[in-house]
Amino acid sequence: MATSPHALSSRLLTGWVGGCVWYPERRALQESPHKFIHLFRNVSKQWITFQHLTFLKRMYVTQLNRSLSQQVKPKSEPAASPFLEKASSSQAKAEIYEMKPLSLSSLSLSRKPNEKELLTLESASVIEGSVDVGKETKDEKQWKEMNLRLDELPGILARLSKIKLTALVIGTTCAGFALAPGPLDWSCFLLTFVGTGLASCAANSINQFFEVPFDSNMNRTKNRPLVRGQISPLLAVSFATCCAVPGVALLTWGVNPLTGALGLFNIFLYTCCYTPLKRISIANTWVGAVVGAIPPVMGWTAATGSLDAGAFLLGGILYSWQFPHFNALSWGLREDYSRGGYCMMSVTHPALCRRVALRHCLALIGLCTAAPVLDVTTWTFPAISLPINVYISYLGFQFYTDADRKSSRRLFFCSLWHLPLLLLLMLTCKQQPPGGKSDRKEPQG
Repeated sequence: MATSPHALSSRLLTGWVGGCVWYPERRALQESPHKFIHLFRNVSKQWITFQHLTFLKRMYVTQLNRSLSQQVKPKSEPAASPFLEKASSSQAKAEIYEMKPLSLSSLSLSRKPNEKELLTLESASVIEGSVDVGKETKDEKQWKEMNLRLDELPGILARLSKIKLTALVIGTTCAGFALAPGPLDWSCFLLTFVGTGLASCAANSINQFFEVPFDSNMNRTKNRPLVRGQISPLLAVSFATCCAVPGVALLTWGVNPLTGALGLFNIFLYTCCYTPLKRISIANTWVGAVVGAIPPVMGWTAATGSLDAGAFLLGGILYSWQFPHFNALSWGLREDYSRGGYCMMSVTHPALCRRVALRHCLALIGLCTAAPVLDVTTWTFPAISLPINVYISYLGFQFYTDADRKSSRRLFFCSLWHLPLLLLLMLTCKQQPPGGKSDRKEPQG
């Protein structure tokens, strides 16, 4: 016979005592599954709390490692000058922040940390100290030596003196000398050739010395020797002095004082008037045209010793030619000139730039027509020079109407061959002095 689950109490204890024992025993057996479930739920709640706390600890450790891996980098030093490094007696210092080492055991596993405590833990930092960075070496506090090779010096000086522009100046001077009336004196011609070239080299070198900070901002001029540090400013000024003094001396005492005075005046006009005006007023274009007009006048005065109508005619031709030449060039370099801070006509007054170029293209026709009137050339010259003058005027009109890079480029390249061809035609049509060749005395027999 099966035994009742509470038969044990009824066997051992009877009566009132057995009844008292039997009732709690029966109730305990009935409620035991509910207590077991309740206990399981409590354990589950404890386990969820433990998992959440473990996640918070892992997130804190990640943030802690990330903060420790970040450091303040020292500010990079600015690019030093190629001639003198910046010497600083005080050393640069940067502050870095470090986290205090916190043990994970300090976190209580029995409770969930609130957001305030997490923010406190993440932002807990102290300034450990300052670390010296960027210590300058002894070599950086001294003058930097320039490694200038002698085989590279001629090329550097040629670019410093703008050798192509100097060649153009010498060419126009020689044309003025050859167009002057009278026989050709070769010794005077060579002295004029050398003296004008030295004066032009001096003026161009001083011009580059003054414009270093502005040339560095332009793509067209950023590779010049002084901008790149290939030559020191002292050497550039010394080179300009060594060219200016003998150049003016050769023109003054070797040729004549008038030519020497014109050479010295042109150096002054180019370096002290034209160069600063490029950043002040658009009048620099007219001043620059005067600078370009003086070399053929110097050639004429070197041959004749005087200023007359023929000298002013040659100067006027060079003066007018420079406006379509330079205005067309500057039109394609407007962004560069604006970046460099130059006040050019093409940048500030674009319509005036195109009008002036067209006017002086037409003025070349009138000046060439005046050449035979002033007994500089024969009447053949206006006729044979008319086609090239009409062509450059046509390109000037296209530049005036279209106002684009294509028309300005065509006008500029036309001006490059127009001037040499025009001067060559003047030489072929040069007016001979009255009487032709000088009479020779017949030897007595």
